[in-house]
Amino acid sequence: MSIVIYHHPRCSKSRKTLELIKERGIEPKIVEYLQQPLDAAQLKQLAGLLGVPLADLLRKSESEFAEATDLPSLSDDDALANWLQQHPIVLQRPIVVDQSAGKAIVGRPPENVTELLQK
Repeated sequence: MSIVIYHHPRCSKSRKTLELIKERGIEPKIVEYLQQPLDAAQLKQLAGLLGVPLADLLRKSESEFAEATDLPSLSDDDALANWLQQHPIVLQRPIVVDQSAGKAIVGRPPENVTELLQK
């Protein structure tokens, strides 16, 4: 099992999700996406793994989203991916990917990750 967590260490849900993964004896690859922002292609790939439109990966409660004056149409995945690349704080978190299975899940609530970790 090859697990990647797109993690924000200041987020309690992200920390709890990481803890649940490690409790299972799994050492995931940790990507602190605010330090290492994802590019537009990676963002679209994540949405594909989750089986949702890119707009579903937005944290609409974030002030950067609410106050955005340059936000493209939420139905335009290409433009939205480019925008999200520039505003990574708006990305839903945490996102956990099982690379070997080609599946992903959002760790909200953190217990969602157990579904992905079941063999």
